[in-house]
Amino acid sequence: MAEQWWEQRDAREEARAWDELVATARRTVSDGLVVGTSGNVSVRVGDTILVTPSGVPYDRLTPDDMTGVDLDGRQVRGTLVPTSELPMHLAVYRTTDARAVVHTHAVHATAVSTLVPELPVIHYMAAALGGPVRVAPYATYGTDELAENMLRALADRSGCLLQNHGTITYGTTLTQAYDRTAQLEWMCHLWLTASSVPGLSPSLLSEEQLKEVGERLRGYGQRG
Repeated sequence: MAEQWWEQRDAREEARAWDELVATARRTVSDGLVVGTSGNVSVRVGDTILVTPSGVPYDRLTPDDMTGVDLDGRQVRGTLVPTSELPMHLAVYRTTDARAVVHTHAVHATAVSTLVPELPVIHYMAAALGGPVRVAPYATYGTDELAENMLRALADRSGCLLQNHGTITYGTTLTQAYDRTAQLEWMCHLWLTASSVPGLSPSLLSEEQLKEVGERLRGYGQRG
């Protein structure tokens, strides 16, 4: 009986996580961070990684479409083929404390990834991602090379840009991972806007200023 209860509890937890994953994936489209199925989302439940399937429009996903793999990439839930970007997602889960990952093709962030090796520190919220946001060198999508490039760019960070590709962020929840993606796209938009004024260059924050913000952010929000 106890074993059956645990299995039912795990199934309920996965069902809730899948519903949240689908809602987050749909939000990336409605908020303009991806077009069609160009991004992907995942969430970890125990040792199972629930992930958006490859090439399926998010508005068509149902509870019966749950797709999941283990940390070695073996499919353990569903029959739909997981996202082609699975190597990136698994690399994040294997090397960090991530519980959720969001990958997008956000237009401003992707534009910045083609221009600089690191997003200039235009706003103090870079500290929320661990510091200046790096750009991972280009590699073909879905490859181990891209995953390796991403991990180097993510060192001590919770998000990075992927050259000529997009963004990836992670967090302890889907909400946090998504918020970091949205914040990164906003900072990229801000820098592109400020940089476009003829004859002027945007002021940037110093390393010391960013460090001070990072310390203040540790105590940010409600305590309870």
